[in-house]
Amino acid sequence: MADTTSAASLRRTALFATHKALGAKMVDFGGWEMPVEYSGLVAEHNAVRTAVGVFDVSHMGCIQLRGPGSLDAVQKLLMNDASKLQIGQAHYSAMLTPEGTFVDDVVLHKLSDNDYLIVINAGTREKDINWVRQTIGSMPSVHINDYSDLYTQIAIQGPKAQETLQKLTDTDLSVIKNYWFTWGKVAGFYNVLIARTGYTGEDGFEIYVPSDVATSEAAWKAVFEAGAEFGIVPAGLGARNTLRLESAMALYGHEISDEINVFEAGLNRYCKLEKEADFIGKSTLQALSASAPAKKLVGLEMVDRGIARDGYPVRSLAGEPLGVVTSGSPSPTLKKNIALAFVPPAEAELGNEVAVEIRGNLVKAKVIPTPFYKRVRTPKPTV
Repeated sequence: MADTTSAASLRRTALFATHKALGAKMVDFGGWEMPVEYSGLVAEHNAVRTAVGVFDVSHMGCIQLRGPGSLDAVQKLLMNDASKLQIGQAHYSAMLTPEGTFVDDVVLHKLSDNDYLIVINAGTREKDINWVRQTIGSMPSVHINDYSDLYTQIAIQGPKAQETLQKLTDTDLSVIKNYWFTWGKVAGFYNVLIARTGYTGEDGFEIYVPSDVATSEAAWKAVFEAGAEFGIVPAGLGARNTLRLESAMALYGHEISDEINVFEAGLNRYCKLEKEADFIGKSTLQALSASAPAKKLVGLEMVDRGIARDGYPVRSLAGEPLGVVTSGSPSPTLKKNIALAFVPPAEAELGNEVAVEIRGNLVKAKVIPTPFYKRVRTPKPTV
């Protein structure tokens, strides 16, 4: 099992000693002592975009819902329509408050007709688990299991991710579609969940192995040996953040929170108001759908010199308050300074110019399409 103690009472994954041996810079992330970078954020970011990088994401949580009532429970708990999932398929979804705002965003996996796995975020683990038990704990024929500490989750991401992982398994990875998964033998370990998912905007896989230290370290080492010819590198939370920002993926506490509703976050494509199940937040969102949201999430590119950081005010060019930057950073891939920000809908048109207040100065930016970066998919050969 993962060591969950430290001098500062931070939790540690089973790979903590491995990260320290690799010289990782460790930080507090959601109560976990996690690697923020190893060789450097930009180098790690670029490795994922061009070859392959590996992340320890074992701080994420796993909740299993099992039993004849599990589909009904999932349909009440989550905004997407789980009745459309096939066995071996996953999709993006979210748990909502009655106000239509976010408890957390999640990835739901359908293990069987009566068995679902919900992957939740690290910083909201305890809150999420309590919410699940509070929301569906009284429903009949559904068993809730917190398996968060039973798995080490290793994310292998990048154009060479499939070639790397394929060396370690007899499972044909080429037939696993995006947001699908299977079970297989990996690096000598049986019953490993292999999911074609990730949080980088690149192709890649997330594997789930038992979280005892010996197994976790052996699996990690095997992945690096397999990817050595591709220049594989360990990647930390810093690169994970810039990768997901370039791909305009939401981060809890930034683009989504319990104060931001689904329409404001621009995630209504995953919210199935038409499904029969009365999920938490549905009635509020149905009422809100009749009018435009009060604010809209947009992509910004800095026109003038300056980096828009999280929390910086967004203003009109005349200095009037408009909104706030939710996430901002230099983009290693695009060589530009980019940001996600909330602005009024009237200011959200592509090409519109606004200003970001940086240390008291108004720095010009313009609204551009998101995602900022989208990987080029190699077309499948035709027969």
